Amino acid sequence: MGMDGFYLNNPSPLWGEGWVRGKMKTHSKSKPRNLRKNSTDAEKRMWSLLRNRQLVGYKFRRQHPIKKFIVDFACPEELLAIEIDGGQHVESKKVDDERTQFLETQGYRVLRFWNDQVLKETEAVLEVILKALEEK
Repeated sequence: MGMDGFYLNNPSPLWGEGWVRGKMKTHSKSKPRNLRKNSTDAEKRMWSLLRNRQLVGYKFRRQHPIKKFIVDFACPEELLAIEIDGGQHVESKKVDDERTQFLETQGYRVLRFWNDQVLKETEAVLEVILKALEEK
């Protein structure tokens, strides 16, 4: 026990950790890192166009954590999240809708594109993203 009667081996949530649903929450970089390593072709294509401020100087992050979710791409300065969806998302529309609602409560605007759109209609996808960035 510490001087004030608190256990020193039981860190406070102020130390960067907290409780979520009865389990200790940790902030790990391993999940975003694994997602980056296992990117789809559409995600790789999109990242090649967004990285290094290539889209009119806007800074994007790949597999970016926003609270309890990790978005495919985010422009935090403009509060824009971009999700690239594959066929598995047809079955998880409800989950995607809940995710979008949560991100919107955090101030983010969310754009969703299908893998095929990114690969086959790249210019149109970039135009939508640029328009969203300019609208703010």
